[in-house]
Amino acid sequence: MANKLKIKKGDLVQVIAGARASRGGDRGKQGKVLAVYPERNRVLVEGVNRVIKHKKATQTQAGGTAGGRETHEAPIHVSNVALVDPKDNKPTRVGYREESVERDGRTKTVRVRYSRRTGEEI
Repeated sequence: MANKLKIKKGDLVQVIAGARASRGGDRGKQGKVLAVYPERNRVLVEGVNRVIKHKKATQTQAGGTAGGRETHEAPIHVSNVALVDPKDNKPTRVGYREESVERDGRTKTVRVRYSRRTGEEI
């Protein structure tokens, strides 16, 4: 069963765990969420948790050989990232609140994500 995560694809997040960037780690780095894997509680963040994959050189149809080392982002656990507040670019927790919105003359209740730090809507 998939879990409900508060981080969505396209959100700007900051790494809050691990080694500091000054020591070769990713803590403090910010990036956009490229993919969310709720069944594994992991997110793929642009420019974070980069790993080297070795690719075997193979013959292509054009006659060239493509191989070597490629760097890719690897998924990171969702507990190690925090959403960035759009107002002050600092990590924040996510809250939900219900707001009533009027569309086409009807009032509708909508759940909205907001920053617990400043109260600003995300």
